[in-house]
Amino acid sequence: MSEELGKSSYDCDICKESFLEESKLNQHKQIHAGEAPYHCDISGKSLSHRNSLTQHKRIHTGEKPYHCDICGKSFSNGSHLTRHKRVHTGEKPYHCDICGKSFTSGSNLTTHKHIHTGEKPYHCDICGKSFPHGSSVTKHKRTHTGEKPYHCDICGKSFTSGSNLTTHKHIHTGEKPYHCDICGKSFPDGSSVTKHKRTHTGEKPYSCDICSKSFSQSGSLTKHNRIHTGEKPYHCDICGISFSRNTNLTKHNRIHTGEKPYHCDICGKSFTACSHLSKHTRIHTGEKPYTCDICGKSFSDHSHLTRHKRIHTGEKPYHCDICGKSFSRSGGLTEHTRIHTGEKPYTCDICGKSFSHSGRLTTHKWVHTEEKPYTCDICGKSFSDHSHLTRHKRIHTGEKPYHCDICGKSFSRSGGLTEHTRIHTGEKPYHCDICGKSFTACSHLSKHTRIHTGEKPYSCDICGKSFSHSGRLTTHKWVHTEEKPYTCDICGKSFSDHSHLTRHKRIHTGEKPYHCDICGKSFSRSGGLTEHTRIHTGEKPYSCDICGKSFSHSGGLTQHTRIHTGEKPYTCDICGKSFSQNSFLNKHKRIHTGEKPYTCDICGTSFSLSSSLTKHKRVHTGEKPYTCDICGRSFSQNSVLTQHKRIHTGEKPYTCDICGRSFSQNSVLTQHKRIHTGEKPYTCDICGTSFSRSSSLTIHKRVHTGEKPYRCDICSKSFTQNSGLTQHKHIHTG
Repeated sequence: MSEELGKSSYDCDICKESFLEESKLNQHKQIHAGEAPYHCDISGKSLSHRNSLTQHKRIHTGEKPYHCDICGKSFSNGSHLTRHKRVHTGEKPYHCDICGKSFTSGSNLTTHKHIHTGEKPYHCDICGKSFPHGSSVTKHKRTHTGEKPYHCDICGKSFTSGSNLTTHKHIHTGEKPYHCDICGKSFPDGSSVTKHKRTHTGEKPYSCDICSKSFSQSGSLTKHNRIHTGEKPYHCDICGISFSRNTNLTKHNRIHTGEKPYHCDICGKSFTACSHLSKHTRIHTGEKPYTCDICGKSFSDHSHLTRHKRIHTGEKPYHCDICGKSFSRSGGLTEHTRIHTGEKPYTCDICGKSFSHSGRLTTHKWVHTEEKPYTCDICGKSFSDHSHLTRHKRIHTGEKPYHCDICGKSFSRSGGLTEHTRIHTGEKPYHCDICGKSFTACSHLSKHTRIHTGEKPYSCDICGKSFSHSGRLTTHKWVHTEEKPYTCDICGKSFSDHSHLTRHKRIHTGEKPYHCDICGKSFSRSGGLTEHTRIHTGEKPYSCDICGKSFSHSGGLTQHTRIHTGEKPYTCDICGKSFSQNSFLNKHKRIHTGEKPYTCDICGTSFSLSSSLTKHKRVHTGEKPYTCDICGRSFSQNSVLTQHKRIHTGEKPYTCDICGRSFSQNSVLTQHKRIHTGEKPYTCDICGTSFSRSSSLTIHKRVHTGEKPYRCDICSKSFTQNSGLTQHKHIHTG
């Protein structure tokens, strides 16, 4: 007896928990024995202790006989009041003898010790999962049974644990009784302030035993582990899709229900998730609380910072299990997988068009609404997509944050770098399922597909003209507005399209980055290489639906079609003359300006056309690359070969619409028409005589200059015209 009186505690020989009284130990042992002799006559629940039954009944009656004399809060259990008072006093009488940490209750200390020992003595008899304390297994079992015994008396919502109900009620009362002693921020529950403090301390006590990554919250570790296990325990009962997190399932369900319970109190926009509202609010406030510690760039969203850091580290943790490609974002992997599956789960409810991810659907809908909510604060231009605004701003800043690690070239868009890299690798992952042609970019495939379908979804609201892709519509509109926003910083010339400026700059730099792998010829434009390759392959994919003639590039077909329609949409603003091609207009304008930007580096002669310079250089090199396949004769110009072939074929495709006479060359028809019109556009600037042909003017001017460029190689006599020399030679030959 005296030995029992001297005992300071009574230990459970099953779970080692300690008690100050033997009666408490005996009651506790009934938990292990499964004995529950006390029954609730309201719910039928059985309990192991009489006082447990008394406390349980207070759930039904709502009785809370224990009151805090400091704040007035009431409790159904005396021990709960005792623990609560320690919130006011700060008392933590239970100390861990391993790490020294203190706690307000013995149960919290016991649970804490399991972190050091790894012990999980409480097991679920349904699934076998283990837990460090009994209350956790009780809560866990409700996952299987679906039981939610705690009900909110304000909104009627039910919960599996009393603590969840208490925390929930703070939503209605607005109460936040737990305060961070570092920054003063308040929270509705103690666990939230504990997690919050780790923001200040940087503590991450939960580590993954597979990859060693650490987390500040146990829940984050549990979610992270599912990356390794692939576990997705939460299933949508409408479409069957599975999720690794319950919150993701909740958000997903709102796709089906259309529920958007979170509202912006500034603009009224609604969101399906609270986190989306928080991110959206930063658009109004401009807050960017997440800063990269490498380059100092700030972000409004933590996930954006995480993704940004992978630019510096090169990390791509998400891998496609079909083709092995890696991605820096899980969303990138999800979107990429749909290339293999062909899945397009997002459908426009206006036109029925489907998309592989929601962002493209959102952007697409603005085509119908014409909404452009994102505005550039430098030039005022508006955009329907935030990413487009971000890319646009780089025009003003000149920022090119994406660098090719092979050649060092920089890009303003990550997509531009991705597409550029394929020049080095030769990768063409996008294939046309009609003709089998492959492309380096998805957008190129989309544009190509419209060749087969004939689709032109983008229409000009001024003249009604339709285009197969939006970029051409944008460029076309500048024909009406005459806007040329892109200026060359070398010569000051302006362009309506950024790609035109890029190509123009190569005139100054001489850069020709696109090389033919058959003959080695280089080009300044990728389109030039594509068109050139068709010389080797003979491919002519563009056919005229009027006469059936085929062309190696779409521009050739467009220009050819105007022969049938007579369309000349490009007009000179100086003399009013119209042309079927914009390039013809640009060349024509040089007659008025006298501009000759192309200079021969051998003799210094200047030309108004690059093609004229190319032809001229063959005078020095003697090159004649165009050969007639009938007689074998070679020519320095392709147009001369074409004209020559008509000698063999007898073809005369150019017909005078006045007298019906036909000609093998368009220039001869033009000269012929002047017989009918009397036009003499070439005037001598010395005597004022006019001529219908430029060659006649050239010959005439020699009367004034005395020039006689044709010399007889027998007697050295000179003549102003070649025909005069020919006649003279008959004297020597008889």
